Amino acid sequence: MKLYGALILLSLIWGLSFVFIEELISSAGVWGTVFIRCLAGAVILIPVLFLKKKPVKKAGPLPWKAIITVGVFNAGLPWGLIALSQTEITSSAAAVLNASTPILTALMGFAVFSVLLNKRQWGGIVLGFIGILILMDFQVGEIFTGHFIGIGTMILAAACYGFSSQFSRRYLKEVNVFVLTALSLLVGAAIGGIGAFLTTPSFFAVLIEAIDPVFIAAVIGLGCLGSGIAHLLFYYLINEGGAEFATTVTYLVPLTAILWGHVLLEEAISRNLMVGLAVIFLGVFLANQKPKWNRQADKTLERKQA
Repeated sequence: MKLYGALILLSLIWGLSFVFIEELISSAGVWGTVFIRCLAGAVILIPVLFLKKKPVKKAGPLPWKAIITVGVFNAGLPWGLIALSQTEITSSAAAVLNASTPILTALMGFAVFSVLLNKRQWGGIVLGFIGILILMDFQVGEIFTGHFIGIGTMILAAACYGFSSQFSRRYLKEVNVFVLTALSLLVGAAIGGIGAFLTTPSFFAVLIEAIDPVFIAAVIGLGCLGSGIAHLLFYYLINEGGAEFATTVTYLVPLTAILWGHVLLEEAISRNLMVGLAVIFLGVFLANQKPKWNRQADKTLERKQA
């Protein structure tokens, strides 16, 4: 039950994050948004890391190459692609496209990490995506019209998530989750900062002019909550439930975005939403089956690393 509770909480946070992204893009730009959300998330987590008395799980030097890889593919690059997408498509469309993450996670696991998925897992992934289609009233054509920036960049972002989920599950499971989250966010902040200065040399001056109560609320909501606390929840789900289960959160994000619209904007909840809710949760349940690792591939990899 703890895993499902964390999954629902994460979906609520990330469902609202797309709204905050819209606000920050207009004032901070694409890469400035990445810089702000990563830095704000790290600022929240680093003090917690120092206050924790429990040591990290694994003694010895940190696997910096693996941590940097996750920072690039789970924060810096996909968040830049998502922000870029939302300059062309709506936040709701971005959230729906983000639901392709579990499918791409499974494909990445199968193709790159030799993960074998059973029929129930594949069925759960497909069923979850059908739930998203129900929420959309099967109006797929309305989303897949446009240029590459928007649709294509969101699919690339989902592919980044899929790769990083499998990668961290494989190589970083023994690293303390606070350490991994904080350091990967700092890597993402570095990528965002470099991108912001390359695209907008007067980035800080523009940022100072943009500060107002709404901007501050967006920074707290997207950075501290959506990137810091939510990032921590996501790694917890990967470690305890597996990469496939963790990325099924993207099935729920479009749903929570609609729920936020009902609560904040008094939008009606349709029959499609209720049917989609049932189908999505069934898909999440079926997809929550432990994958079988190809042991022979693991042994081969270990011999190469030795």
